[in-house]
Amino acid sequence: MRNIFLFIRRYSNFIFFLLLQGFCVYLIVHYNRYQNAVTTAYMTELTGKVNTQYDRVEDFFHLKNENKRLATENERLRNLLRQNFESPDTINKIVTDSIPSDTLGTHRKWLYKMAKVVANSVTSQENYVELGRGSNQQMKKNIGVVDANNAVVGIITDVSENFSVAMSLLHKDSHLSGKLLKGGEIGTLNWDGKTPNIVSLVGIPKSAKVAKGDTVITSGYSNAFPQGMKIGYVYSVVSDKTTNNYLIEIKTAADFYNLQYVYAIDNLQKEELNNLMDKVKKQNQ
Repeated sequence: MRNIFLFIRRYSNFIFFLLLQGFCVYLIVHYNRYQNAVTTAYMTELTGKVNTQYDRVEDFFHLKNENKRLATENERLRNLLRQNFESPDTINKIVTDSIPSDTLGTHRKWLYKMAKVVANSVTSQENYVELGRGSNQQMKKNIGVVDANNAVVGIITDVSENFSVAMSLLHKDSHLSGKLLKGGEIGTLNWDGKTPNIVSLVGIPKSAKVAKGDTVITSGYSNAFPQGMKIGYVYSVVSDKTTNNYLIEIKTAADFYNLQYVYAIDNLQKEELNNLMDKVKKQNQ
């Protein structure tokens, strides 16, 4: 405080001069129409720029909540898509199961569940994606996971009460059925653990017409994913001299370096299908 008083005392004349200058400016602006209009326009422009910068800063701090709100809204909208419902074969049907159905009588097959990515790895040969949703939030094992653009990410392999872990497509033990969108040929996707975002599609015969840039989708032969989910795009095609198949590299559609929210796709008819297959296997033993 003492230093402040000393400062004012030392520069009192200069401070008084500044106050007089300010008062003069006020009188000029207030009693002259032209100067008043120019000053008002300048202050309006300045205030607008300051408010714009303030809004940008405020929007930045609200991005997290906004992303979560959009992800929740996407979950709701995805569950309204007609492709998530399947009309049952009613020719010999005499029992109606308890799976929720819509107003048209079609039974829901796929149910999307939004989950936040809490951890993700891409650099090892055994990569996993950890999600902030577990069994207490209806998460289950062996269900597929896609990103916000319906691109395949992996399959849930373990679930705790509040978290779950998905085996990434970038895992050396990941084997997923994939289909060329144009020709319809089906092969198996593997990852050799070398280059992130590049996987291999094996089992495609040389008779197939395949070119760089072709789209690869899920075949629908798995209970984990609906048919038509994007897996990636053909990155390179090489003829395998030792077999009658191509060696095809696929660039994944999912950006594994930037996963924030994903969707687990629960097949509500999977348990019935699994029970049927178990019954058939026991009969053949």
